[in-house]
Amino acid sequence: MLNLEACPDIGVFRSPRTRAPWDGQTRGVSAGSETRPRIDSEIVTAEYSAHHLQVLEGLEAVRKRPGMYIGSNGSPGLMHCLWEIIDNAVDEAVAGNGSRIDIILHPDGSVEVHDQGRGIPVDVEPRTGLTGVEVVFTKLHAGGKFGGGSYAASGGLHGVGASVVNALSERLDVEVDRGGKTHAMSFHRGEPGIFKDSGEKRPDAPFSPFEDKSELRVIGKTARGVTGSRVRYWADRQIFTKDAAFQLAELETRARQTAFLVPGLEIVIRDERAAAAEGDRALNETSHRYEGGISEFVEYLATDAPVTDTWRIQGEGVFKETVPVLQADGHMVSTEVERVCGVDIALRWGTGYETTVRSFVNIISTPKGGTHQQGFEQEMLKTLRAQVEQNARRLKVSASDKLEKDDVLAGLTAVLTVNVPEPQFEGQTKEVLGTPAVRQIVAQVLRNDLGARFSSTKRDDKSQATQLLDKIVAEMKARVSARAHKETQRRKNALESSTLPTKLVDCRTNEVERSELFIVEGDSALGTAKNARNSEFQALLPIRGKILNVQKASVGDMLSNAECASIIQVIGAGSGRSFDIDAARYGKVILMSDADVDGAHIRTLLLTLFFRYMRPLIEDGRVFAAVPPLHRVIVMNPGSKPNETIYTYSEQEMHALLAKLRKAGKRWHEPIQRYKGLGEMDAEQLATTTMDRGGRLLRRVRMEDAEAAGRVFELLMGNEVAPRREFIIDSAGHLSRESIDA
Repeated sequence: MLNLEACPDIGVFRSPRTRAPWDGQTRGVSAGSETRPRIDSEIVTAEYSAHHLQVLEGLEAVRKRPGMYIGSNGSPGLMHCLWEIIDNAVDEAVAGNGSRIDIILHPDGSVEVHDQGRGIPVDVEPRTGLTGVEVVFTKLHAGGKFGGGSYAASGGLHGVGASVVNALSERLDVEVDRGGKTHAMSFHRGEPGIFKDSGEKRPDAPFSPFEDKSELRVIGKTARGVTGSRVRYWADRQIFTKDAAFQLAELETRARQTAFLVPGLEIVIRDERAAAAEGDRALNETSHRYEGGISEFVEYLATDAPVTDTWRIQGEGVFKETVPVLQADGHMVSTEVERVCGVDIALRWGTGYETTVRSFVNIISTPKGGTHQQGFEQEMLKTLRAQVEQNARRLKVSASDKLEKDDVLAGLTAVLTVNVPEPQFEGQTKEVLGTPAVRQIVAQVLRNDLGARFSSTKRDDKSQATQLLDKIVAEMKARVSARAHKETQRRKNALESSTLPTKLVDCRTNEVERSELFIVEGDSALGTAKNARNSEFQALLPIRGKILNVQKASVGDMLSNAECASIIQVIGAGSGRSFDIDAARYGKVILMSDADVDGAHIRTLLLTLFFRYMRPLIEDGRVFAAVPPLHRVIVMNPGSKPNETIYTYSEQEMHALLAKLRKAGKRWHEPIQRYKGLGEMDAEQLATTTMDRGGRLLRRVRMEDAEAAGRVFELLMGNEVAPRREFIIDSAGHLSRESIDA
């Protein structure tokens, strides 16, 4: 209940009936000695009338609520502004105007985009009386992409992209080559005018806004037939956070992606920010141009060995929708129009279990999917379910077994693009497609093509179809088995330990967070480690030699390998797509191998197994590599003082220690012990240096960039020999012979 007497400063209350102000006295119903105020449901707590309403005109709304248009005022929002300008240039290239786009990141924080398109219109737009350049950069919901015939399909749909960037820029300069002339106009936080530059362009230069009439200046001439636009802008730091910055890696990824989607388009990125300090303005320049389209994009994205070739699926469908259409008299009239939706899909299945599906609408990425991706996934599942049912006898599938979406998408790499005039997106950021009719069109195109492939009598098509069905059925069976295993799996106690591998030396604790599993190289090291470990929370699992290279092997080969199967069984969380990190039996997994070349190879093979089939453990930071010492130096002390034992972990560290001892006049036992393997240590030495939490050194295995890590694993451990040979030859000059086996 609101106590009005306790809130004397709340303001003046007025009754909607009497309009009389409240006099501060309480009126209510007596209840004993208390008097409670009566709250009328129609009493208004503050004056609210039409003069309190604000009407934001022009670009004021963008500056007041930038998140509505660009998502945020941090680095993502800053990058979104850049995408708006780049997408306009890409739309021109898609329409067949120009084959190159240049993006320049200047040292002063500005960014510049050049294109070879038709150039922004410079003539006067009749309804506003402004030039096309000023209309594009100052008027919301204005542009050439509202179905006027300038673009068949484009990424810019709402007509707010360039004007939003202008509104959120401290300064924006645009130059247009058109009609043999170069036209120019400048803006300060969305307002057109002239900057009085003295030398290099700066956003804080004196600015004079146009007072009576805007002017599109002519600043030069161009050769006949030369057209294009150049936009350079400085983001407004009143809007964006201090740490907001253009992300070069994200820009490179987006440029590469766009070059794949528009075959023949070259996108050049020049980062002058770091290069300016070194005096080489073209030091960091990259170029992206691809002729293979989305088929080449799929080959780029896929890292595992192929099960099928890259299938290219193309088609189109027609649908009708009722939309407001601008008439010649300026009125909007609801009209039923016929749309043509083009569908282009490239996909292939690989031996892995990761799924990579990239979807696009008119070159614009839709990371959160939409109706086109829904149609793709639903039809893929429906078609492959039907094929499995038709081949149930050969595949040994019972009627109760049913494919799920994850089974079908396992190992799939696909790029899905649709070309739709005036698509409906959910918001200006265009992350989700909402046009309902696209779902059925994508499904129909996919259904027709996959049906033809599975019914084809060509030997190659039949072979790939068979391999694909075998793969997805294997995924289904693995999922069913993993689910059954998960339902029955429990943390084993002493009476149940017989279900685990006999060579596992388990620990006593049931607390997963405290427990550690040491994967030990060889039985000789196991014997020493048994005496060195803390049996309360440290478990040991020996492996015999080098395990299977799972980067080359199939899932079946991996599961049939005794060492790999033992590791997966002991960890107890499954493998691949069904891996459940919450079911893992140990808080840390520590790879303990010898400090030599063979030990490094074994460690690499183990990491490959974890990367491919138990990746969440690495992502969660629960996989470590033990660091056993290389040398044991016994420093001799004079008199009865006991000798001192010092362990070193590299040749450089040992030589530095000896130099320090020599300088201090101290002597040491010769020869210095060099550990070739863990078995050469006694239990006390192994415990002190490698296993005891108080003195050991561990290296945490991290995976900051899973995609880059996957490519490195494929290069070093995959089936392709030629790239690995080139890597070894190119890197041979950087290898020191002395560092081998050290």
